[in-house]
Amino acid sequence: MAHTNEAAIDMDWYPLSDEDIRHFDDNGYLIVRNVLDSDTINKLIEVSDQLIASDRQEKRQRNANGLYDGFRNCVSIDDAFIPLLTQKTILPVVVQLLGAHLQLMTSHLIYKHPDPTGTPDTARMPGWHRDYASATKTHGNKVPRILLKCAYYLTDLSEPNSGATLVAPGSNHLLERVPIPKGQADPEGTLEPSLQPGDCLLFENRIFHAGGANLTDQIRKVVMFGYGYRWVMPMDFRTQEQTLLDKLSPLEQYLVGEPFQATKAYNPGGSDSPLAPWCEQHGAPAIRQVQ
Repeated sequence: MAHTNEAAIDMDWYPLSDEDIRHFDDNGYLIVRNVLDSDTINKLIEVSDQLIASDRQEKRQRNANGLYDGFRNCVSIDDAFIPLLTQKTILPVVVQLLGAHLQLMTSHLIYKHPDPTGTPDTARMPGWHRDYASATKTHGNKVPRILLKCAYYLTDLSEPNSGATLVAPGSNHLLERVPIPKGQADPEGTLEPSLQPGDCLLFENRIFHAGGANLTDQIRKVVMFGYGYRWVMPMDFRTQEQTLLDKLSPLEQYLVGEPFQATKAYNPGGSDSPLAPWCEQHGAPAIRQVQ
């Protein structure tokens, strides 16, 4: 039986400083350290390794040479991914950056295998791009912040050319494609984050980013959960199966797009959010207006 909406929301408070919020707004990304403990990392790796080694094709996304492999909507594939929906540190951060009226847009397991011998350190796969291509196809680069991805890294990316996601700080404000100097692979000021297992890189849809070369002998393993506004169509699904919904708490159900109506009165915002009272309790805005 599915849970009801009346249950109280039990969620920790992980406050961001004004400096953190300003950094994200200005640069389009934020790194939060030590989000996942070793037990969680090991469990996610065990489940993910089994998926990648399987012959499962449903929801699989893999390129022709198999160096980039993974699964979309992974939260529906294995229960080990479900706790990331409401991860105790990152969901409060997401709410402070986006507001209370959210839903899951994507949950994506990605393995990036080592590049072949001789691959230059300038190789980028995928190349420089913005997320949520449906919006950029219709609106070009003049799109608002509608999506925030949370990349949970499961492997050590502390050394250069380990396959980390590269970001171009400040490119979230550009109204054209990010410029790349002639003869260069990356925009000026590109950041290659140094990340430990359990760290989380958050970045919004407008920031240009790319996959760095993996010149190590290790597979880069990451799980990316993306959240967007309730009025934006999810990327990985339209509705989730009842078998998944039956496993979820009221907040988790809300985050995968299930309706939440605390009152029957007309609400010009479209619907109530179980996260709005939590925002009020902690002095965070339920609606963020982002430039």
